[in-house]
Amino acid sequence: MNLNNADRASVLIEALPYIQKYNNRVVVIKYGGNAMVNEELKQAVMGDIVLLSLVGVKVVLVHGGGPEISDMLKKVGKESLFVDGLRVTDAETMDIVQMILAGKVNKDLVKLIQTKGGNAIGLCGADGAMIMAEPLDEKYGFVGEISKVDIDPILGVLDYGYIPVVSTVGIDKKGNTYNINADTAAAAIAAELKAECLITLTDIEGILRDKDDPSTLIKTIKTSDAPKLFEEGIINGGMIPKIKGCIDAIEKGVRKVFVIDGRIPHSILMETFTNEGLGTMIVK
Repeated sequence: MNLNNADRASVLIEALPYIQKYNNRVVVIKYGGNAMVNEELKQAVMGDIVLLSLVGVKVVLVHGGGPEISDMLKKVGKESLFVDGLRVTDAETMDIVQMILAGKVNKDLVKLIQTKGGNAIGLCGADGAMIMAEPLDEKYGFVGEISKVDIDPILGVLDYGYIPVVSTVGIDKKGNTYNINADTAAAAIAAELKAECLITLTDIEGILRDKDDPSTLIKTIKTSDAPKLFEEGIINGGMIPKIKGCIDAIEKGVRKVFVIDGRIPHSILMETFTNEGLGTMIVK
């Protein structure tokens, strides 16, 4: 799209109150899904994050890496097994999860942010005992449930002017390592940070009343509305833990949560810096 100078100025003026609103505030972005494996979308997301950082927003990026983990398991001849939507994680699988999440994926994102002109430092939940966990259920193996989040490592990175890039690996007091759901971790981290907002990228338009009809997008959900949406099955499947985590984050002090379509380039900027926005906003 070609804009003349007047149009460009108009776009910047529209964004100004939002830039002022988010200046020096914490925004947690949960990154995953199609936006993570599509190269064009990946470039757009990292560009959005760098722009937010450069205008004074304290961005915390929390990421998953399911497709990359599955690819590596396939390469070593190990089958990916899921129960109730969670990856069954034995000791060998956990080693691969840690290697891919805290190693390859995390450092690739750090490098990409820096090629876009930002400054980033990669962290995982084991660093500084940031994400403490315990077994969720023995049937899942080393899949963890968060017992405590210590945000000091994240705050330290932010204070030095860097973007924290957090992979969701947790540990227990004995040093065992756990695979943590990225949506759950992002919500818990946002809650502890008392973030201005949590933005979670998904592979759908937002919360739809009819999953097959994008025109039924629910633009705003109050936390008091959520039980009825669960009961009616409007929020279902993999969206249930995602939205429950979002609601929990709001109850613990996050001002609002945006569930947006990560398949749209620059959806983060559209949500944060425009009048219309997109996706579903969850508020108290």
